[in-house]
Amino acid sequence: MELILALVVGLAVAGAFQGIRMYRADAKLPGDLVVALEVGSTRTSAVGSGIDRMGMRWAPMVLRMMGPKAVNKKRRQIDMAGNPGGLTIDRYAARRAVYGVLGLAGAFSMIIRGQVVISLVMILFGLFWVEAGIWSAVRARKEHIERTLPDFLDVLAVVVSAGLGFRQALERVADKYEGPWADELRITLRQMDMGVSRRQAFEELRRRNDSEQVAMFVTALQQGEELGAPIVDTLIAIANDMRRTDAQAARRKAAKAVPKATFAVTSFLLPGTLILLTVGFVYGTNVDFGFLGGS
Repeated sequence: MELILALVVGLAVAGAFQGIRMYRADAKLPGDLVVALEVGSTRTSAVGSGIDRMGMRWAPMVLRMMGPKAVNKKRRQIDMAGNPGGLTIDRYAARRAVYGVLGLAGAFSMIIRGQVVISLVMILFGLFWVEAGIWSAVRARKEHIERTLPDFLDVLAVVVSAGLGFRQALERVADKYEGPWADELRITLRQMDMGVSRRQAFEELRRRNDSEQVAMFVTALQQGEELGAPIVDTLIAIANDMRRTDAQAARRKAAKAVPKATFAVTSFLLPGTLILLTVGFVYGTNVDFGFLGGS
């Protein structure tokens, strides 16, 4: 045991000296990470910014270990999450490095103490803590967009029917809204300002959002443009279809909730209530259970 502790202390001291040397070295950071640290720091917490600075030197190594295919997949997932807290692919790699080291160090120390379960928890923390934040952001963003989109389309249809062109109406309504959907539309409008065709810009909008309603909106908009259908009628039809889809999804969710509630009642609440009533009844009758012990 003393030999193991001496080895751990030696590794910790060597790691500290190596970290100080690398911190003081003039390492060149990736451009994406420089922008994240300088500009995106205003969108994240002080703790998140500190973690990014701790792991920024290991971000390129993490990205190389992931490989190009996994990096592209993760970049798309971060885009779908809306870059929460100024998160970029390099920031993600920096946080994976820091949390991975913390998780492994914690797991090693717990194994030395014989606490295997806690060591497994520490390993899971190092592997999936950043992933859990991205998954949560993706789900919250998707729900917010799907909740906002039908009302947005109604307002857009009214503005278009007032005489504005689709592009001007889209920009004006987007300026009045806040949240993920307004951010997505501003990105789409900026892409069109840079020369991207409207069809391609909306295809990119579809790619950034894993939402059936967004896909429905883009598909109906492109089909209406190809067939020459009035844009106002198209927008109103899309909004009505989305509301019907939401209503069907709500009914399906309610139908699934009933068996779950029944299972919870019959498995936990009902047996617990019966046990409580039985114990109270027996206790109230002052029955002597001494015969069970042979006395």
